[in-house]
Amino acid sequence: MATEPGTGGARALAEGVQVRPAREDEVGDLLPLLRAYCEFYGTNPPDEGLLTMARSLATKPEQGALFIARDGDGKAIGVATLDWKWSSTRGSQVGYLEDLFVDPDSRGGGVADVLIEACAERCRERGLPALLWQTATDNHRAQKVYERVGAKGSSWLEYELDL
Repeated sequence: MATEPGTGGARALAEGVQVRPAREDEVGDLLPLLRAYCEFYGTNPPDEGLLTMARSLATKPEQGALFIARDGDGKAIGVATLDWKWSSTRGSQVGYLEDLFVDPDSRGGGVADVLIEACAERCRERGLPALLWQTATDNHRAQKVYERVGAKGSSWLEYELDL
């Protein structure tokens, strides 16, 4: 996988950073990032649930993909989880960027841009017409990243029903 962004106004990747599909043996390295993502959004799922999700995405390409960003010292600094869903409005499966998180100390170096591009490239490889995702309406920093890489906001409003 290329370590340079390939679209629009995406930032150049910081020196020494590598973004690639994660392996099953790296899932433990990603747990602190997944936990920080959940804490950012005020949720507290069990670690075992996060690890099961990550293992599944790392080993079962029919379910999705898991990407890791490592800095020049090998430290895990970013994660993206991608899955597939059907879209009746597109008449096709689409990629869904479920989670995107970059360690706060590593932000501003293009890591998020390249993680998004890695997800987009995996969708292109599968022949999917779109990569979709959501963010909190008050997460303005993330929205700037998404606009920078060429994504457009949607007018859809998402609902949740806890079961």
